[in-house]
Amino acid sequence: MTLPLPLPNGIPWTIPLADGPIRPGSDRALAAVVAMVAAVSLVMLVRIEPDARGHGTHEQLGLDPCGWPMHYGIPCPTCGCTTAACLLVHGRVVDALVTQPFGAVFAAFGALVGVHAVSCLVRGRSFADLLVRLPFWRIVMGAFLLMLGAWGYTWLTWAR
Repeated sequence: MTLPLPLPNGIPWTIPLADGPIRPGSDRALAAVVAMVAAVSLVMLVRIEPDARGHGTHEQLGLDPCGWPMHYGIPCPTCGCTTAACLLVHGRVVDALVTQPFGAVFAAFGALVGVHAVSCLVRGRSFADLLVRLPFWRIVMGAFLLMLGAWGYTWLTWAR
């Protein structure tokens, strides 16, 4: 059984586990690891509060403060990503996008991949198949450009 919407080239979103590009056991292990990472990330983000400054939320997880603002007086390329992800998990989507667009998009993408992994595990479908068919380098380049744009935006709106 496939999802009703096929990929643009007419191929279904998921294929049976046995028809996947890697061995079924490896596919299931990969899906399980991805699902666990997504679940742990979700639980961690739910348990903390977004920092009102728009950055520094990661300090609640026991991590050190970011060194860039202290040394250079500017945010690092990912300053605010944890805060944006935390805002997203707390249901404040617009605040997440305003705080750090890259962090919000990255967190949403991570959640979607986690849901896809769980779906594949439950339905006996190949997790790795869709991942190998996605335009990897286009996604990486788009993410890199979004990160640079979001860094510039964060720099302009930086609250010291």
